This record gives sequence, structure tokens and C-alpha cells, in this order.
Amino acid sequence: MNKLLLLILVILAVWWLAKGFRRKDAARNASEAVAEQMVACSHCGVNLPRSEAIGEGGRYFCCAEHRRLAR
Repeated sequence: MNKLLLLILVILAVWWLAKGFRRKDAARNASEAVAEQMVACSHCGVNLPRSEAIGEGGRYFCCAEHRRLAR
């Protein structure tokens, strides 16, 4: 009975350690993520990621309506 209890404790300890290492790896990978450049809408000034902005003539807009109004 004592051997079974010891085996269960060892398995739990290994599981807990493995879980901790995975959590550290995930945190390290998240901290290494590259921040995306933010741009301001030329019409209203709202900041948004460059990949979501609509670019035209060196200016960026948050939506097609603001791009249309700026013409």
C-alpha cells in the first residue's frame, strides 16, 4: 500500500513539474511576440493596427467610409 501511495505521489510530482515547464515556455513565447505597428486614421484619429487599416496615398483610414470622406 505504501509503495502504491509513493508511486502516485511521484507521478503527481512529475506531472506538476512538466506543467510548470510548459507554462514557462508559453510565457516566454508570448513575450517574444513582435508588436505590430499602429497607425492613426487620417479622418478621425483612431489608432489601429497597420494590417487592419486601409491605406491610400500614404495615409491610413479605419474604414472605407472615412477614406471616401477624405477625398
